[in-house]
Amino acid sequence: MKILFDLFPVILLFGVFKLANSNPDTAQAFATAINYQVDPQHLPILLATATAILATIAQIIWVKWRHGKVDTMLWISFVIIAVFGGATLALHDEAFIKIKPTALYWLFALVMLFSNFLFKKNLIRSMMQEKMELPDRVWGQMNLAWSGLFIALGVLNLYVAWNYPTDTWVNFKLFGVSGIMFVFIILQAILLSKYLDTSKKENN
Repeated sequence: MKILFDLFPVILLFGVFKLANSNPDTAQAFATAINYQVDPQHLPILLATATAILATIAQIIWVKWRHGKVDTMLWISFVIIAVFGGATLALHDEAFIKIKPTALYWLFALVMLFSNFLFKKNLIRSMMQEKMELPDRVWGQMNLAWSGLFIALGVLNLYVAWNYPTDTWVNFKLFGVSGIMFVFIILQAILLSKYLDTSKKENN
């Protein structure tokens, strides 16, 4: 459920883009109804962008109501999508929303690296130490691995955004990124299994 919640804005962006792309007359009628004048060719990604922004706001409201506090990562995600998504809607330029994932991934990577090297705080350890016990060296490797993943995803996002049609980029954003992260998590779990097994034996 947590994964679906995190992917909520991306899933809606994907759905709205596909619907608007396959039903251009309906999308144009909606844009006319709200007095949003734009090139019909760009309308699907613009409507999808607006939906993703609203979905992120809905996430924040839900988390605030449910838990009383919104975590920092969700606020960061909202600020970035509001800035890049807002620029996309205002300037009718899809380039901004396509850059947004890279900005978010690279920001995550920088925060993880600088927190570790400058402040000696391993963010991966902070988030996961209650669920598993690992040697300090392994926590450091995990932090570097996740940082490297986010940097690579940022580069890959730009490559797909600039070299393929928007429809392909939307597919990549949902299925490609999710697939890469799923494989990464599975591989990481396999590599960490020996430490988890050792931890269980020690506890017994």
